[in-house]
Amino acid sequence: MNPLVAVVRDAVRVSLDLFKVMVPIIILVKVLQTMGAVDYIAAPVEPLMELVGLPAGLGLAWATAMLSSIYSGLVVFYALAPSMGPLSQAQVTVLGVLMLIAHNLLVEGQVTKRCGVSFFGQNLLRVFGALGCAWILHAILEGGGYLAQPARILLAPQPQDASLAGWALGELKNLGWIFLVILALMALMRALNAVGATRLFEAALEPFLRLMGIGRKAATVTVIGMTMGLAYGGGLIIHEAQSGKLSKRDIFASVSLMSLSHALIEDTLLLTLIGASPWGTMVARLSFSLVVIAVLARVVPIREDVAPAAGKG
Repeated sequence: MNPLVAVVRDAVRVSLDLFKVMVPIIILVKVLQTMGAVDYIAAPVEPLMELVGLPAGLGLAWATAMLSSIYSGLVVFYALAPSMGPLSQAQVTVLGVLMLIAHNLLVEGQVTKRCGVSFFGQNLLRVFGALGCAWILHAILEGGGYLAQPARILLAPQPQDASLAGWALGELKNLGWIFLVILALMALMRALNAVGATRLFEAALEPFLRLMGIGRKAATVTVIGMTMGLAYGGGLIIHEAQSGKLSKRDIFASVSLMSLSHALIEDTLLLTLIGASPWGTMVARLSFSLVVIAVLARVVPIREDVAPAAGKG
């Protein structure tokens, strides 16, 4: 198949799947804004948002990402951003870290469960890991005055007239832009794969995983999950665990690391659309994840024997 046709086909398929989730969320956010209910819904997470230097209302965007996907969280962000006033690059970077570490918890939690680790344990790790990484990053950025300039939000919603028809037309335009972004990201990922950039990234990461005590076989599939996504890496972990090639400790460390940092290239590119800095969304997140898992892998009591077939029982 022609590569261009394949990219367009994949972008259409992914976009349609996302729009099935996004459209109801867009309508719900509009209803909540009309009713003035956004502030009340965001109230329970207000202290957490203030802890990391974000407006309380953005808690709704993070909550949406946790229950659904990063794309859905960004849709809510785009809907709320005009009412938030000017946001700094530091703020959107911190929000990006929250979304990237803790998103799609119900679906991806099932993937980790199939790998043979705790569904609730991994989701707790991701939520508290997101808050911990965001708090540290916020403290560093605020303390040093870094990234204080206003965020350049690409594809930001344009001002719309107050009518329902004007709102609907504006949202249709935004969905069209989202499709173009997905198309561009897929084309870019294919280009990076074609020139070997992702393989270089994998080669750079593998020595760090070895230092953390993750075995060679587990290190290879972990790097794939970290670069391509949790579903890819989780599927390989399940396969290797069922074949009896990985120890329980390798599985725990590998899955936990993928839970905190996965799809590093694609998701980092995606968050630049809201003005987030790659230094926060990739470098800070990856550094935090490596340190946390290096500690957990050494303090969590796990037997070193080979794991039974994952996902059974």
